[in-house]
Amino acid sequence: MRSISTRFGDHVVHDNLDLDVKAGEIFAIVGGSGSGKSSLLREMIMLNQANAGSINILGKDLKDITPADALDLRQRCGVMFQHGGLFGTLNIRDNIALPLQENTDLKPELIAQIGAWKLQMVGLKVETGEQFPSELSGGMLKRASMARAIALDPELLFLDEPTAGLDPTSASGIDHLIRTLHDLFNTTIVIITHDLDLLWQVTDRVAVLGEGRVLALGSMQELADMPDPAVRAYFDGTRARAAQTQAQTQLTTSQIDTKRNTTQMNKEASGHES
Repeated sequence: MRSISTRFGDHVVHDNLDLDVKAGEIFAIVGGSGSGKSSLLREMIMLNQANAGSINILGKDLKDITPADALDLRQRCGVMFQHGGLFGTLNIRDNIALPLQENTDLKPELIAQIGAWKLQMVGLKVETGEQFPSELSGGMLKRASMARAIALDPELLFLDEPTAGLDPTSASGIDHLIRTLHDLFNTTIVIITHDLDLLWQVTDRVAVLGEGRVLALGSMQELADMPDPAVRAYFDGTRARAAQTQAQTQLTTSQIDTKRNTTQMNKEASGHES
């Protein structure tokens, strides 16, 4: 994104904003209410157009994109909307099948198999596909929405507040799901969120929006160490420190487990050699 300017009447949302997302990373966009996070996302997924500036996604410039190129780009991207965005008159199975029916020539039997696989991939039972969105809990609805977002195996995945409104256990499950999907497919993931636990657990880099621009950019640790009051206001406080401590504890535990596993493998290898 280069020199992005967005206005609604006299209200300036983005003022000459620049932003880069690297291929294969988990990138988050954060900021206070009214900082323009959702507007930026809508511009990225071609629902809105900025007043000025350029956006290039997967080698395609969105400003003068042709309908054919726009369709191709949409097929290479997946979107998980904040409130699910599933069609209420379709059951979950048919919601997941819809992108495959519209964009591929696959036979119905294969589409059904892919849909079942996607449900299992996001931690839902195949039988859940028979239920309707209104029948699901908040956590299940998020997972079902994720299953539809990855139906076409996207190169680029956009997640809008993936843990909003969830209890801590369900939110932790979404954290794990995001990391698992990324590790499996090396998908580039862009997240709009205010969930500090999610930010510490899964992101590679985070952009902080404010004053119409990117105030700061870096890893969570780098942002937490910045002296800028506008940045520290977001990452300081009891909740932020608790999320940071938890992430660091889990990282240490993971490192210990990895070291133990490596030591055990070396011992077993030495035994075989003997």
